[in-house]
Amino acid sequence: MALEVKLEVFEGPLDLLLHLIDKNKVNIYDIPIAIITDQYLDYVAGMEKRDLNVASEFLVMAAMLLDIKSRMLLPKEPEPDEEAEDPRQELVEKLLEYKMYRYMSYELRDRLLDADRAMFRQSSLPEEVAAYEEPVNLEELMADVNLIKLREIFNEVMRRSEDKIDPVRSKFGRIEKEEIDLEERAGYVREYIVNNPNCSFRQLLVRNSRMEIIVTFLVVLEMIKSGAIRVIQESRTDDILIASL
Repeated sequence: MALEVKLEVFEGPLDLLLHLIDKNKVNIYDIPIAIITDQYLDYVAGMEKRDLNVASEFLVMAAMLLDIKSRMLLPKEPEPDEEAEDPRQELVEKLLEYKMYRYMSYELRDRLLDADRAMFRQSSLPEEVAAYEEPVNLEELMADVNLIKLREIFNEVMRRSEDKIDPVRSKFGRIEKEEIDLEERAGYVREYIVNNPNCSFRQLLVRNSRMEIIVTFLVVLEMIKSGAIRVIQESRTDDILIASL
């Protein structure tokens, strides 16, 4: 008669490794890799006979354990300046991370079970009772109100209103749109240049608003581009002279 061995079910290879570490009562930061690897391979060998698809993740971890075991058996060259890297470091980090998430899942499960035991009762007050409002006694409400109190309330309301006013925007005046006819402005510039040969660009802009200066500047650029006028400036500090062609 064949002897049947019942294997414990683990959620994954890290779960199995934590079980073996707890079973052997060893420090997770100093894992005896040879002992743990042998016990792990015994468990995986039993899994292969049952379902190889389920054992695929466990086989990957087995390869990792064998790699760590082989690296720890190799002789290490002394390195005085640098600390030798522990081959088990990556495995320890994965185990600690998995352990943290597992404890978090236990906490969430306990909270879910506690929530199932919580019972809530809907309000059973009659509508007449729920809709009842205590009458207001105006004489009692206004008992301590006098002219001084009313003035204090008024000043407080006015102070709150002033705080809502933007100190910068409130000083802005009304912004009005200034419309300037481009063709009319172009005629004015041409006439001015004809009547004032070799005038300076500064003279052309005297007593003009900001929008008129912008439009005049655009007109002058267009006339230069079309060859209707030419500009002359002897040096960088001299005025720009405009002459018709």
